[in-house]
Amino acid sequence: MPFTVDGVVPWGRTMAEYRGMFDLRERELQGRILGCGDGPASFNAEMTAQGRSVVSVDPLYAYPGEAIERRVEETYDIIMEQLARNRDDFVWTYVPSLPALGERRMWAMRRFLADYAAGKREGRYVDASLPDLPFEDYSFDLALSSHFLFLYSREFDLDFHVQALEEMLRVAPEARAFPLLQVGGAPSPHVQGVIEVFALRGIEARVMEAPYEFQKGGSRMLRLRRLPGTGENG
Repeated sequence: MPFTVDGVVPWGRTMAEYRGMFDLRERELQGRILGCGDGPASFNAEMTAQGRSVVSVDPLYAYPGEAIERRVEETYDIIMEQLARNRDDFVWTYVPSLPALGERRMWAMRRFLADYAAGKREGRYVDASLPDLPFEDYSFDLALSSHFLFLYSREFDLDFHVQALEEMLRVAPEARAFPLLQVGGAPSPHVQGVIEVFALRGIEARVMEAPYEFQKGGSRMLRLRRLPGTGENG
């Protein structure tokens, strides 16, 4: 099915959330970072304002800012109503309340939209998607996937996840994906399969706790790293 902006439910996350979800330390923040499926997150805008290096890819970036902003306005109340109905599925410590969550998400999306035109011109927002990235090998130091891989485990099978993570490891020596839950909150059935596939290729794949939990049980990420002596194909 072709990608259309009308099928997107935009939901932006902040740089602080990225730091928590992926346990990003200063040494990682100083490197070249690729965000896969970033959507309307403010991570790129905030990092760029600090003089750091981030490129975000998402098929959403094929559309002008006006279309993305319209879709944000169309879907915001729907998302908030769904969250209100399912509030017991979330941990209300990092974000204290539903209204506070709404304010944070809108702040992130507005920050993204304010940066979007400049970021497009500068090549920081790229219309692309996994498992095919338009970058040279090892163009980045770290590749991230926030709320895409594993989340849509019913829509994308194990082979897709392996191909996507292979591609992330082609353009960066390390890849991280968060969370490891699928839509509905159950653990993704693909995590163990991914770990086993990459272990056979000499690539370290570990489930790690992250200092962030909003969805109950959603405090773990998958971290993959090429071990010394492994080439592009492991």
